[in-house]
Amino acid sequence: MTEVSSLTGRLLVATPALADPNFDRAVVLLLDHDEEGSLGVVLNRPTPVDVGDILEGWADLTGEPGVVFQGGPVSLDSALGVAVIPGGSSVDGAPLGWRRVHGAIGLVDLEAPPELLASALGSLRIFAGYAGWGPGQLEDELTEGAWYVVESEPGDVSSPAPERLWREVLRRQRNELAMVATYPDDPSLN
Repeated sequence: MTEVSSLTGRLLVATPALADPNFDRAVVLLLDHDEEGSLGVVLNRPTPVDVGDILEGWADLTGEPGVVFQGGPVSLDSALGVAVIPGGSSVDGAPLGWRRVHGAIGLVDLEAPPELLASALGSLRIFAGYAGWGPGQLEDELTEGAWYVVESEPGDVSSPAPERLWREVLRRQRNELAMVATYPDDPSLN
């Protein structure tokens, strides 16, 4: 098998050509990517469920909107916490209950007492489920042109307007991808 260059911490931005309705205009933060497969969460799919309805102790620590996000089509009955810790990109001082994924972005142990992280959190988002790919599956989708791969920014995790994230991420690119941000929702009406 060929060596896989890790995309952990990067964003997958769905191309307009991606036909899977689970990922229409999705922005996925890759939490893990290696030769065994890939795992990420969709950053721009808020649900109507308040965090307090399922994880009461964590509700006060989540940003706006304070709802659970659908992280992907896999294991919707499980929860993942993704948090940004200001200064978390340094080697020292990572708080208990937080594991670095990339830079200041990391996973939160939702079984830990919320008080452990409360003072360190810059932002927290709770996801129901995740997006997963088996070995080589994501690479095949990239070859087919289903995704754009771009750098993430810590603010992507906690965007207060997740419905605009797809366009915002594309618009900030310094190449022809910025033009894709203007792609109409329904090109047949163009």
